[in-house]
Amino acid sequence: MGHPLEGGFERARAVADAVLFEGYVLYPYRASAAKNRLRWQFGVLVPPAWTATTGEHAVQRTECLLEPRSGDRLHAELRFLHVRRRTVERLDADGGYTEVPELDLPDRVLVPWDEGHEERVLIHETFAGLTGDQAVTHAVGFDLPAAVEYEPVTDAEGRTLGRLVRRRQRIAGELRPRVEELPGPYRVLRLTVSVHNTTVAPADSGTDRETALAHSMIGTHLLLGVPGGRFLSLTDPPEWARPAAASCHNDHTWPVLAGPPGTEDVMLSSPIILEDHPAVAEESPGPLYDATEIDEILSLRTAALTEREKREARGTDARAAEVIDLVDDMPDAVRERLHGAIRGLREVTGDEPGDGPSGGGRDSAPRTGLSLPQGPGHPWWDPEQDPEGAGTATAVVIDGETVRAGSRVRLTPGARRSDAQDAFLVGRHATVEAVVGDLDGETHLAVVVDDDPGTDVRRAQGRFLYFKPDEVAPLKEEAP
Repeated sequence: MGHPLEGGFERARAVADAVLFEGYVLYPYRASAAKNRLRWQFGVLVPPAWTATTGEHAVQRTECLLEPRSGDRLHAELRFLHVRRRTVERLDADGGYTEVPELDLPDRVLVPWDEGHEERVLIHETFAGLTGDQAVTHAVGFDLPAAVEYEPVTDAEGRTLGRLVRRRQRIAGELRPRVEELPGPYRVLRLTVSVHNTTVAPADSGTDRETALAHSMIGTHLLLGVPGGRFLSLTDPPEWARPAAASCHNDHTWPVLAGPPGTEDVMLSSPIILEDHPAVAEESPGPLYDATEIDEILSLRTAALTEREKREARGTDARAAEVIDLVDDMPDAVRERLHGAIRGLREVTGDEPGDGPSGGGRDSAPRTGLSLPQGPGHPWWDPEQDPEGAGTATAVVIDGETVRAGSRVRLTPGARRSDAQDAFLVGRHATVEAVVGDLDGETHLAVVVDDDPGTDVRRAQGRFLYFKPDEVAPLKEEAP
């Protein structure tokens, strides 16, 4: 049944599909490929009995802020994948079936594979029904029973050659929404929605991750909508809402505003870190299921697969078959669009200071204006190579201590959340390789992490991590 925000949800689903199917089937899109042996990396909720042995979680919690304004109800949609274990059987002469490692057909090679079937759970409830004790009675439970499905495999003449057997295990879960009105001059609600895998593990089941995945919710995420109201961004909230936004507690998910910029009535809570108003690039020809790669490179690599490899990919999964057909039939004009696009331009010598290195990552060099030709005694990445950088300071004072090349520091990132990997760097010790300035007048410290096994390679290539002075604390011990 539709609702007033169905159009906004549909746009958000396009982005959510990139989350739901991230890593679903990776290039070269064959079950035999090593990278397709360990799957389902994001948003995995296992039954409680498997949390200790798998390192996964049984609960996902989303907490965000909203202004109801003229709205009076919440529309929520839980989406996840349910594993269907597929085996291949050959038809015997006596009419029986025998399980085989593959069934070689003219157009595809069918092999065993874990398919992902999309599941949805919906909530349409008033805020009054989600407040206080009322919220307990509106928890939404679901129970997806175990099942076995059979699909005949036929040749071009319609003769049966075998069959595919798909087995799915039981998944039980619960969605627990709750609304709390916050004190203050503005009417703001804190919305909490927790997703629980409540499946009871069968007594004879194993404890390994492979077994647990059959009973797990995979790629778990939420779409939230408030017709007539608006959600507040948690990454860039209004100034008056910053304390309340900072108090929101999210476990294994990241809520962001969805829909076009300027709209605030739909939120996507994703197990992958996204920015507000994420969108699929209009140049992207279709889902390629490998977000760590570039569409152009993936398309060219896929086009270079042998016919046997393409047949195996088509037999691995229906979505892999769609990728092969997409690349085989891609017009040249579409392929050319994958080479790159300019989203916007800005003046790098403007007065507005940047929050960190360009490119959005700790390992991206600041905009130093470095020239590539190598001068005497200086590699191309060294700021000393840039004649315009001659006035850059070579040291900076932090907490009363002078920090320069060779100084040791403790990393304390987090204030800006400029890189998703900051959580892994907090508290690590590092050595400063250089103090550099960018064209915005900002100072950065180029560092290498002390216990990084690739330190020598990073030094040789000039591939440092960059931090602002307020993101490190000097160590008083001697430099190594």
